[in-house]
Amino acid sequence: MTQIRISPATDQDIPELNRLVNRAYRGESSKKGWTSEADLLGGLRTDEDALRTMLENPNVTILTYKESNHLLGCVYLETKGNNLYLGMLTVSPDAQANGIGKQLLAMAEQMAINQGCRTITMTVISQRHELIAWYNRRGYQSTGETQPFPDDPRFGLPTQPLEFIVMEKLIL
Repeated sequence: MTQIRISPATDQDIPELNRLVNRAYRGESSKKGWTSEADLLGGLRTDEDALRTMLENPNVTILTYKESNHLLGCVYLETKGNNLYLGMLTVSPDAQANGIGKQLLAMAEQMAINQGCRTITMTVISQRHELIAWYNRRGYQSTGETQPFPDDPRFGLPTQPLEFIVMEKLIL
């Protein structure tokens, strides 16, 4: 029987999280899934130091999704007042379209409710139309706000001009 566990990441998860996130977002391996950024960005999506810094922030939780102790997904959540910021929703390219992303999103929404947050916000690269549509089907809407993509190679090397749209879902 497959054992599924969604729980907060620890320092011991960092190497595996790093491999998962980079494999899911960038490079040839990411093209096995439907959420790849490989045609928009080169370079790495994150590294172990960045993940460690995230986990050191007391307002941050990275939820992990494991099946039989094998990491298949994660999501970054940061509490900012009465808002929960959601980012880095990741599912292994080989496991996409199996409901893992939906389960992680549901856990994030429950966490927002438990913390008394009024909204969940996120930023999505505007060219990622399929992903935006996926979030729309789950109640997230564009706020009309845009943000520039960082001019910093730590976030990737754009192959074209990129910007983020801000999406939001009211929780309470």
